[in-house]
Amino acid sequence: MSKISNVVLMLEYLSTRKKYSIQELSDLLEVSPRMIRIYKDELEKAGIYVDTLKGVYGGYVLNQNMNIPYLLFNNKDSDTIKKCISEIKDSKLKEELENLEKKITTNLIKEENSKNVFVADDNELNVYNKLSRATKNQLKVRIKYYNLQHGESIRTIYPLGMYLFQDEWWCSSYWEEKDDMRQFHIKRISECEILPETFDPKKINIRF
Repeated sequence: MSKISNVVLMLEYLSTRKKYSIQELSDLLEVSPRMIRIYKDELEKAGIYVDTLKGVYGGYVLNQNMNIPYLLFNNKDSDTIKKCISEIKDSKLKEELENLEKKITTNLIKEENSKNVFVADDNELNVYNKLSRATKNQLKVRIKYYNLQHGESIRTIYPLGMYLFQDEWWCSSYWEEKDDMRQFHIKRISECEILPETFDPKKINIRF
């Protein structure tokens, strides 16, 4: 498999919240332990932080809640298979590919009618992962947020939790500048920076 495919597959394993040793991941992905470390670095460059547990029974674990975008077939994939079918003369192989193409088409129809929730784009995924990490580690965050009435502004928030509302991601947070609790629509966050300062969620919960 390609590097990208291996990175996504590694993320799928880790998203089960199970701890995997480097050697276990190496065996599953059929690559060297060195490549597993490289994949971990690639995930963290994308804002997906993998915890490393030290010691004899250590390994990698993904403690943040992830909304992983699934790799789905699309119409272009279906068209490619149809083109291959038209050029193949082996009747048995042709039949197998036709059956495969029918499965892809069926899945595409189901997908169009489904209400599965997906992250809209790379920026939204990056923001989601940063907020998840900040929530887990109780770290303050500086965001650039778009408000329908006032446009964009810089805000310091203390993220307390992520949730879905009408198939879109929101973050329940304390807004430092307004000294109040607010719900931030992740799609409206264009920039997100995790700050080194921590906060105590218990104190916020007592106040609000």
